Amino acid sequence: MEQSNQKKSEYSNEKKEKNLSRTMSDRHVLMISLGGVIGTGLFLSSGYTIHQAGPLGTLIAYGIGAILVYLVMLCLGELSVAMPYTGAFHVYAKKYIGEHTGFTVAILYWLTWTIALGSEFTASGLIMQQWFPHVATWVWSLFFIVLIFSLNALSVRWFAEAEFWFSSIKVVAIILFIIIGGLVILGILPFNGVRGGIGLSHFYDHGWFPNGFSGVFTTMLTVNFAFSGTELIGITAGETINPEKTIPHAIHASLWRLILFFIGSMFVMSALISYHQAGVSQSPFVLVLNEVGIPYAGDIMNFVVLTAIMSAANSGLYASTRMLWSLSNEGTLPPLFKKTTQKKVPLFAMAVSMVGGLFALFSSIYAPGSVYLALVSISGLAVVLVWMAIALSEINFRKSYLKEGKALADLKFKTPAYPIVPWLAFTLSGLSCLLIWFDPSQRIALYYTIPFVLLCYVGHAWYQKRH
Repeated sequence: MEQSNQKKSEYSNEKKEKNLSRTMSDRHVLMISLGGVIGTGLFLSSGYTIHQAGPLGTLIAYGIGAILVYLVMLCLGELSVAMPYTGAFHVYAKKYIGEHTGFTVAILYWLTWTIALGSEFTASGLIMQQWFPHVATWVWSLFFIVLIFSLNALSVRWFAEAEFWFSSIKVVAIILFIIIGGLVILGILPFNGVRGGIGLSHFYDHGWFPNGFSGVFTTMLTVNFAFSGTELIGITAGETINPEKTIPHAIHASLWRLILFFIGSMFVMSALISYHQAGVSQSPFVLVLNEVGIPYAGDIMNFVVLTAIMSAANSGLYASTRMLWSLSNEGTLPPLFKKTTQKKVPLFAMAVSMVGGLFALFSSIYAPGSVYLALVSISGLAVVLVWMAIALSEINFRKSYLKEGKALADLKFKTPAYPIVPWLAFTLSGLSCLLIWFDPSQRIALYYTIPFVLLCYVGHAWYQKRH
């Protein structure tokens, strides 16, 4: 016991830092906030949403999702500008909700991105094997593991620059897709060999809601998964050159970007694909481009999806590493996790996060129906639970700020319509978690996530009490 107390004392006495190297520019943060959202959730999972909710229901679901994310971002904006810490989510939760909640938030978010690492490296290998069938999948997975680790290990700026270009490819692809789809709808380009405007008949030819209005709500977790990644702005705040200017700019720009890229592309897909054609077996983007008759449409979209996967892996390693660094910085993990290179990169924390990603990769191969299923289910709900923690942290932060006698005018960024915005963000996030109970295919996420959250919370409380 005495030795444990001594170790705890050593962790606590380590000098705390608010941030690492401040080298990210405005364009980096803007593209990271955008690229963090545009991933496989849009390119692949969007077909599932169209199939379940129908065309109009999909637009409604994504509209609600965009509003929810924007509300969360407004809450995060006030916190991250007032306290621009690296890996800040759990620091806010620890300070303004409770230590056990802060630890649970950190583990959930770390797990989310490490699981993503495993699935992204598997997917990248499968895509490359389509072009190089004689090369084993694991060879390509290993190649991308080394690539992403190297980009993150060199410096924060290397990570940001790589993410900027990965994200740029995705953004250009979506803009071109929306333009091509719009020309097809207007009849300027042919579709399935027939020239003539398709119009919006798919929105009503099977009824406005072919599977009932309930499909809008049961797909909300899938929609929220597609929008996950916007909260990366909070992670980058501690490594941004000018967070007071850059963070609000990125947050305010996020709403119209979400509307343009998500709602715009979903509108095009819903207009061109009948709901019963859509699914998860094929990307709706590939389906549309093939029908338009664009040569090598499958290869083009596979390349775009590959960049989306690399972007997600790049962001995932960065986010999970900063979460471990932040836990060490707060004294929860040993000081080894916060040690950095000369370029201010926490290399040990990065290596541990990558090992977590490799564990997820192997579990997806050797235990897909047990271990990996549990991990994916937990990570699917984790981001929404983190959003709830961000909203509640902002509510308590504002109360604490005013209670200390500080002037509201001194805040560089204020969440508008307080407390309506944070409470609405908290409530909508909570409802989207509860509503998956009504979708049998997603209900298993609750079975795994609730016990896991309780285990983290109670386990941390027990450890603290004992030590």
